[in-house]
Amino acid sequence: MPGDLSQIVGFTLPDKPVAWNKRDLLIYANGVGAKADDFQFVYELDPNFAAIPTYPVVLPFKLNEYEVNLFSERMKVRSVPGLPPLNPNRVVHATQSIEIIKPLPLVSGEGWTWKSRYTGVVENKTGLILTVENTLVSPSGEVYAKLYSSSFNLGAKVTGEKYSKFIAGPPQGKPIPKDRKADWVVQDQTTPEQAIIFRLSGDYNPLHIDPKIGQGAGFGGVILHGLSTFGFGARAILKTVTGNDASALKFYGVRFTSPVKPGDKLETSIWEVGKGPNGTTEVAFETKNLNSGKIVLGAGVAYVLKKGGAKL
Repeated sequence: MPGDLSQIVGFTLPDKPVAWNKRDLLIYANGVGAKADDFQFVYELDPNFAAIPTYPVVLPFKLNEYEVNLFSERMKVRSVPGLPPLNPNRVVHATQSIEIIKPLPLVSGEGWTWKSRYTGVVENKTGLILTVENTLVSPSGEVYAKLYSSSFNLGAKVTGEKYSKFIAGPPQGKPIPKDRKADWVVQDQTTPEQAIIFRLSGDYNPLHIDPKIGQGAGFGGVILHGLSTFGFGARAILKTVTGNDASALKFYGVRFTSPVKPGDKLETSIWEVGKGPNGTTEVAFETKNLNSGKIVLGAGVAYVLKKGGAKL
């Protein structure tokens, strides 16, 4: 029954089947703005063809299906003890991270599962913030990726009082240095059709294609999927710090801080800030919308095996 937030944290959702093929990887690469020189991500016959390592973020939308889905049904949260009914039209993606444990195969085959459990809940005066830990598991039981996603559910209430509890979460990165310029800066252009392409990866939220929905939500029209912008930031790090080596990105996480409209220009600034775990380099980064002047990906942190070009 709704009314007890302590029941939510630790609750495990039913496993979901997921699947993908090479075509899905190509569609995702286009949806996050891959360019002609990102050959190993956009051409399936390239000898180094690989998934952009952030691809698993779309699997809870796509699952193991290859047809369009109804977003409101796909995002419904069912039978979680202590959790009230949530309005999918009032959900804002707050944070997202991914730890890449093993490189994805180019074709999944059958038997892959998406496992989810609630690891954090916050209630404040404006709604509920829920954090979910997700794992991508192979048919043999190996974990290929671990992801944390938090959502801000506007207006949702349980107790009407402040409440906070966490049992697990992603690594927290170092702050961006204030005393020096970025080591790498990447400018990238989204297209007016960016959201139309990205939704083909499985996120068919009408907010990203129907201007009336965006106007009703106070965005003034269509906005780009946060996970598309997420991919733009990852591509910037891959290209500059790892030399576009998909296997070199080990962890990547952000906070979503402002919307992007299809056609906006993005600038990702990246700072090397020290050693990461297991021989990696830690970088801090932020992505700015050059049209609005606002930061759209904040508190960015990544652990990479550094193989890229010279710093600025």
